[in-house]
Amino acid sequence: MGTAPVREVHDLEHERFLEEVHSFEFWFHSVEGYLSGTTYGHREETVDDSPSGAVDRQHLITVLSNYCIGEMAALEGASGLIAIAPNQLTKIFLSTQVADEGRHLEVLLHRMRDLGVKYPAQEADRRASRGLKQFRHELLRLVQGRDWEAAIFAQNVILESLEFAVFRAHAEGADPVTKEILDGIIKDERRHIGFGENELGRRLHAAPHVRTRLARVREELDHLILDMLEDSSREIGVEPDRKAELARAYLQSVERLGFT
Repeated sequence: MGTAPVREVHDLEHERFLEEVHSFEFWFHSVEGYLSGTTYGHREETVDDSPSGAVDRQHLITVLSNYCIGEMAALEGASGLIAIAPNQLTKIFLSTQVADEGRHLEVLLHRMRDLGVKYPAQEADRRASRGLKQFRHELLRLVQGRDWEAAIFAQNVILESLEFAVFRAHAEGADPVTKEILDGIIKDERRHIGFGENELGRRLHAAPHVRTRLARVREELDHLILDMLEDSSREIGVEPDRKAELARAYLQSVERLGFT
């Protein structure tokens, strides 16, 4: 793969977005820079200075369990959306997102195994919050109902924006290995959010009545998201005065589409 510079998705003009960001070629350049020289999302020489205390280690395992279920939801959602995507370019983009989400899930499960979890998939399902599991159910319901706009809104705007905010906050104080893993995932989340905002922005402009339906979807899902944000903040040790900052970071993506 080459080493062409990767531009931010929000800097691309509409036509270039369609031509470049939806392509596997752009995806190859996007991931090559930060995956090169890594194994399961981090460099082999990075010191694994993970929590030594039993309580802190269990907190980290619980956090990673929630991340795994979130990535599983995104993996299942993106793969299901390919069948109902409105055009070939969108199908191609979603296929790159499926690869991203599958990789995220793999590295997070491997990280749990490094922390001593023998059966990480089963442990993740056991520990994940009820709100996250309910969100996963609602997302897949929208996908199975072939509601393209609502499913993209739930997945690539709401879920990805939540993960972006939480992962970025967690990475600031994480152990070196977990930080490298999260930093890599964050780069992908930015691309996924950019796609969702662009896709929905164009559709809302062309069909304003869609906004009413999406506002209803947001109202149905917001309490789950805010509950998950509260749980995640507590588990990763976010100071109380920073919780509002995390909520604002999540809400910014929703507000960019005109939802307040």
